[in-house]
Amino acid sequence: MEFGAVLQTNPPASRTVYLAKLAEQHGFDYVWTFDSHLLWQEPYVIYSQILAETHRIKVGPMVTNPATRDWTVTASLYATLNEMYGNRTICGIGRGDSAVRVTNGAPTTLKTLREAIHVIRELSNSRSVEYNGAHLQFPWSHGSELEVWVAAYGPLALKLAGEVGDGFILQLADLDIAEWMIKTVRDAAEKVGRDPASVKFCVAAPMYIGDDWEHMRDQCRWFGGMVGNHVADIVAKYGENSSVPKALTDYIKARDGYDYNEHGRSGNTHTAFVPDDIVDRFCLLGNASDHIAKLTALKELGVDQFAGYLQHDNKEETLRVYGEAVMPAMREHIVAKA
Repeated sequence: MEFGAVLQTNPPASRTVYLAKLAEQHGFDYVWTFDSHLLWQEPYVIYSQILAETHRIKVGPMVTNPATRDWTVTASLYATLNEMYGNRTICGIGRGDSAVRVTNGAPTTLKTLREAIHVIRELSNSRSVEYNGAHLQFPWSHGSELEVWVAAYGPLALKLAGEVGDGFILQLADLDIAEWMIKTVRDAAEKVGRDPASVKFCVAAPMYIGDDWEHMRDQCRWFGGMVGNHVADIVAKYGENSSVPKALTDYIKARDGYDYNEHGRSGNTHTAFVPDDIVDRFCLLGNASDHIAKLTALKELGVDQFAGYLQHDNKEETLRVYGEAVMPAMREHIVAKA
């Protein structure tokens, strides 16, 4: 299993760079960030500094969207970073949430998302593409490599992830929901002739190492509110009796609006509706053994990467324990002498 750390690009940017460097020092494979240009600082600028001051990790957004940038601009950003730092980028993409809603916009259609994925991936992999009736290619890009991972919750979005995604990002760590979503994505891949095993799976959720469960839950309750935005869209579209697991849809019944000014922040004022059991199921909390047990169960479901959100008050310690205890337990053990 691979591991990522998910950061917000809060000022100062040097703090984000520091945490990314610390994640690499502790053995993480990826550093992901939010991409919401009004709520936080512009991530692609910070990626360049992270890549300049690290050696191995890959960086990318969790997640970007097709609406806030022209797709060719997004592709140019990746191809440029790859030329500068050696193919160390990854793209997580979805229909759009905070980046578009804060400007009174709306998530894009799945058709638009599908088209954006194609354009971004082809150009970022130094290939040509048709876009707006023109045949385009970066004449300066050679050998650039980029995987595009699709973030999704609803049935049609999961279908799209299986059909076109290099990977699938599930932003919660509930085992039952993960099992259903992974199967849905794999079935979609198989129906279009893809090898289901070729689609990689990333579970992203808050990770908090500690022993004060009340405090950990309060620090991570924001996540249930964030997920609730997407779940509310699913319920509005498909109703409460869709194929989506009740474990995902039932808990938002007490939801009463959402303030994007507090999006993704611990201690926010509008997520009291999220019960403790949802926090426990959606997140990874507790000591190293608790984390290892849940990660082992996720790995058995087919999860290739766990990306842990660090939007809480225990960032450095959580990174340290993951590096010293959790990740070594989850990786292949190789001995010097058999």
